[in-house]
Formats: sequence, structure tokens, C-alpha cells
Amino acid sequence: MADTTVQDGGGIGGGAGGGIRTFPFPVDRSVGGVGMQVGPMGTGRTWHADVPLDRVHRIDFHVVLLFTDGPVRHMVDFTEYEAAAGDVLWIRPGQVHRLSKSSEYRGTVLTMQPGFLPRATVEATGLYRYDLAPLLHPDAAQWDGLRAALAQLRREYEDDSTLPLSLHTAVLRHSLTAFLLRLAHLAASSAEAARRRADTTFTLFRDAVERGFATNHSVSAYADALGYSRRTLVRAVRAATGETPKGFIDKRVVLEAKRLLAHTELPIGRVGAAVGFPDPANFSKFFHQHTDTTPAAFRAELR
Repeated sequence: MADTTVQDGGGIGGGAGGGIRTFPFPVDRSVGGVGMQVGPMGTGRTWHADVPLDRVHRIDFHVVLLFTDGPVRHMVDFTEYEAAAGDVLWIRPGQVHRLSKSSEYRGTVLTMQPGFLPRATVEATGLYRYDLAPLLHPDAAQWDGLRAALAQLRREYEDDSTLPLSLHTAVLRHSLTAFLLRLAHLAASSAEAARRRADTTFTLFRDAVERGFATNHSVSAYADALGYSRRTLVRAVRAATGETPKGFIDKRVVLEAKRLLAHTELPIGRVGAAVGFPDPANFSKFFHQHTDTTPAAFRAELR
């Protein structure tokens, strides 16, 4: 996944000053007018005739894309994701998104109206878990299960002649629920795995800082040494502590400086050097910035 933050490219259909347009579910394009659609992705696919999908827009329905080819770059809520073959992208109602002009979208797309499923199913499948990442990476078994469930759903969707509309709709709801339960399990388990990875990332960072804070105050240097991107490190440390990596490093440096000032007779310049500040003036400035007092005043207050 590429997690590059991008900016809103402007309004759609509203002129230079128009906001981002929100488009409703296109019921008129559904087989039998039911509240869902499923079919192949394609370059000519659109929600409405006047929606340029490569411009920023918002929809009030769910879109699930199962990719059989890639890479595909797709922006969701101003973060650009890169999906590969075997990935799934789940865009929820109200999320701003934009398709890529340069990517070929291949696979199957499912769209569904929020009110198509009963409330109990909506809650069980976590349809409004906006805290979950939109891009999912199923393993082989999960992918096979999703594709099989979606293929069954597509068969039922396209067969609108063997059952009355009421029964056809009921069968679709059951088939859709089976697919969404698989998808929801994947989304929740992916989030848990990401949390565990973040915990591991933070633990490695914390241990590295403990070993190196006296000489290394650089977030980029820690990220490089651990093999993470700076952004990954920021996310992991913020999730674990609520702080930035730089804030975490600085807090550890300040703690060590306070310990040395309080419990040793080292001159202040030597204390600064011991925590990575060869220049006493820079150490005093850093210490004051983080404690609102000078090293000398801090030491004097304790004695």
C-alpha cells in the first residue's frame, strides 16, 4: 500500500466553487431494480452519466472491488492506496474517493445500497466500521472463499427470471450476507494483525531508542535501522503512546538528563554531552524547551 496523502482536486459539477458532489445508489441500473449490483470492472463503468470517476467525488453506498490484476492506484479519503491482484478495496458510504486514470481496473465490483440489508445484518457485518482500513490483503484461502461467495451472489443477481421479485430479493440478501460476513471477518482480522504489527514496530523502536538515545536523536535514522518507513514508525508510535517518534525520543533524553542532574555531580556541559549535546548552549536550549526551566535551575531546585 502506498500511503501518500493527496489533496482534493476540486469540486465536481459545481464549478470552481462547488463542493464535492455526493451521488446516490443508481437503482435504475440494477437488475430488477434491487438495491445492489455485481459485475465485472471496466473502464466504461460509472455511477451516473455525469460522474467523472477520475475526479474526487463521494457516494452514499458501499463499493467493494476484488482485483484480479494490478497494480491499481485508488484514492480514498485523501490517502492513495495501491492494490494488487488478490487485494480487496472496500469503500463505505460518505467516503471521498477517486479512480485512477492510469490504472486498468480488472476484477469484480459489488455495489450495495445501505438500506438493502436488515439492521441486524448491518451490525453483524460491520458495514460502518470507518476505523478499518479500506484496502485488504486476503490470504489464498480467504481470497478463494470471497471469490466463491461473490460468484454465487453474482449468479443469483443475474438470474431474475426463475423466482418472483420478492423471493429473488430475499435470496440476494442471504447471498450478500454470506459474502459480507467473510469480508467483515477479513477486515477485522486484518485490523488486529495491523495492531499486532504496530505493537511489534513500537517495541523494536522503543528498544532501539533505549540503546541509542544518548547519541541518536534522528527519527529517520531509527526508521532506516529498523527497516521501516518514517510514516510506518509514526503510526506505530502514535498508536502505542499517543506521541510522535520525535516526542518519544526527546522525552527519553530529558528523563536521562534529569536523572544525571539530580543524582550526579557532573558539570552541566558533561550532562549535555552524555545525552547527545556536545554544545552546552544547545543542551540548555533543548532542556528549557521541554521543561520550562534551565538545567542549572532544575538541579538547584532539587538540592
